[in-house]
Amino acid sequence: MKKGVGIIDRAWELQHKIEVRQQRIGKGKYGRVLKMARKPTNEEYEKTSKITGLGILLVGAIGFAIYIIKELAVPWILSALGY
Repeated sequence: MKKGVGIIDRAWELQHKIEVRQQRIGKGKYGRVLKMARKPTNEEYEKTSKITGLGILLVGAIGFAIYIIKELAVPWILSALGY
């Protein structure tokens, strides 16, 4: 903390930092994307939700298949090989 600087001066400094950051919004790397971004329509939201849900189910099904293979097929193969 700086000596001789009161709470009012610190508050003004903080306010200035916040205002400078706000002015820089949209001028950086992703500024164009942020300016073009909009809220999705209900149809877009539904499609995105369905595709995401299908992806989650697919990953879960693949994981379950791997689990079943590990639990059922591997012991059967090992016993057939004599281990």
